[in-house]
This record gives sequence, C-alpha cells and structure tokens, in this order.
Amino acid sequence: MKKTQQQLQGKAAEFACILRDHFAELAERYKVSSFGMFGSYVRGEEQSGSDLDLLVEFGETPDLLEFVALSRELSELLGIKVDLVMKEALKPQIGERILDEVVSV
Repeated sequence: MKKTQQQLQGKAAEFACILRDHFAELAERYKVSSFGMFGSYVRGEEQSGSDLDLLVEFGETPDLLEFVALSRELSELLGIKVDLVMKEALKPQIGERILDEVVSV
C-alpha cells in the first residue's frame, strides 16, 4: 500500500515539512507545481550517504541551468544531496515503480 505524507517518519518527515514550508517560494522562482519523495527514505531503508530522491513537476519546463539551480538549492535547503527527477522524463518501466512509491509533499 502506498504511503501517505502522514506516514513518513524520521528524516523523511523532516524533509517533507521543509519542502512544504518553502514550497511557495520554490514554486514562484522555478515554476514548480509539485514535489514527491520516493526511494530509500520513503521506504525507511536509507543509510548514511543516501541521497534524497525527489520527483518534480513544473508548470513551465525549466531550462538546464534552472533545473540544476533548483537541484542545488534543494540540496542546500535540506542538507542532503538531492536526486531530482522530472515526472515527464520518467521511462515507462521505472516510472511505474516510482509512481507507485512516490509520496506527495
């Protein structure tokens, strides 16, 4: 069963809270329409050195420099390396697994 935001624990819950608190400014600056977390933090399998996997949707597709700037800003904001993935860029097979696991924040 897919997790909800309320079921996140530990660092995953902290990251979700930070993303919610800063969503309006990130949405305005980068035209983000949504974030979702997936991967080891959502599954509770993170280890030291794990990065945070974030799925992002944009109202307007960013250019490469904007995408990299958002990724860096998120890494600084959260204090962890962020692996940012655009929803529209998901490959069919891996995309299904990610979409089954993703928790909207």
